[in-house]
Amino acid sequence: MAFLQITLQVEDKNREAAAAVYQKYRDPFLENIAGATSKDLLIRAEDVQVLHGFDTCDNAQAYLSSELFTNDVVRELLPLLQADPEIRIYDVA
Repeated sequence: MAFLQITLQVEDKNREAAAAVYQKYRDPFLENIAGATSKDLLIRAEDVQVLHGFDTCDNAQAYLSSELFTNDVVRELLPLLQADPEIRIYDVA
């Protein structure tokens, strides 16, 4: 099992729009991305995180090059971000 964590710096006024992007692409992610097992939105005062569950680290890494991620998710989130996202992949021991 693996997790892809994407941390986003989003101003309060844009958080609702960022959450809408999460909701829009949650089901297509779970239905169409190889090895996808979960996707959760974590909201903190300082940032917003999207935690993606995968069966393997390789599938987590592959998602970052997928059409869904590069052409859809990134395109819609980019105008809402204050800084480049922080992307981490974790392997569950």
